Amino acid sequence: MNLKPLDQQVVAVVGATSGIGRATALRLAKEGAKLIISGRSDEKLIPLKQDIQALGGEATTILADVSIFEQVKAIGDRAIEVYGRLDTWVHVPGVVVFALFEQTTPEEFRRVIDVNLMGQAYGAMVALPLIKREGRGALIHISSVEGLRSIPYQSSYSASKHGVEGFLESLRVELMHEKLPIGVTSIKPAVMNTPLWNNAQTKLGFKPRGFPPYYSPELVAEAVVQSATHATRDYYVGDVGRVLAALQRLSPELVDALLLAIGFGFQLSDEPKSPQDPNNVYETVPQESRIDGDFTKWVVPSLSDWLAKTFTEGMRS
Repeated sequence: MNLKPLDQQVVAVVGATSGIGRATALRLAKEGAKLIISGRSDEKLIPLKQDIQALGGEATTILADVSIFEQVKAIGDRAIEVYGRLDTWVHVPGVVVFALFEQTTPEEFRRVIDVNLMGQAYGAMVALPLIKREGRGALIHISSVEGLRSIPYQSSYSASKHGVEGFLESLRVELMHEKLPIGVTSIKPAVMNTPLWNNAQTKLGFKPRGFPPYYSPELVAEAVVQSATHATRDYYVGDVGRVLAALQRLSPELVDALLLAIGFGFQLSDEPKSPQDPNNVYETVPQESRIDGDFTKWVVPSLSDWLAKTFTEGMRS
């Protein structure tokens, strides 16, 4: 399904102030899209808008906490107010609590669900009628390989990503039934080198880390660009994510054994961190507006992403 070129699109990037969201906003600006960028802090949004303008792009900012439906709706309203339409919605925000399930409080579990799952659902609820008005477009949701396979210490995060996969599958088929040219894409990154590891709340005593290797957030931005112009169902980012998905389909028990062997110690860095240290579960972390995180030395290219891009471009030429 081919969609509008990006230089003819109005795109909302929800959760644009750091990491994947910031990389995506800047990449879309380079492609000529008009942007609505949202986040929880003007302190981060205003410099991002200036960076977009320095690229020759155009962006409108709006504050929003995605756990509050009225604030998500205001993003869509701003797109209509400023540009008169909305073509693509890119939904990024996610928070993480690293803890054993029995250490996670009901309030913490609910907060992760409210941001990561309800926020994604609110985004689709707001964007869908606006995109329908244009006759075609894309809903692009940043999910995770944890939507297919949960891992220890991240029960609430994994549960939220499983929920995202569930409602997107239902919505996708409903739109197919209506014969509407609206893409519904789930982008499933593997371990990305973003500030997520700094922003997470942890009860493990140390700053958390992912399973190496890490991948660049720019790969996710590229996946968004591809999905905004050529609708894609599922978009894995990172070789390891594709391998994990294949192993999970082949033998969940095998993945259980692998995670039992490496899934605990590998998630702990050597840097102490307490539950009271700054994290973004309830409030933004002002100093974290970077795209890349602290694990650049472990970042590797993704051969499968390169092959998928090359094959797709070959099919279109």
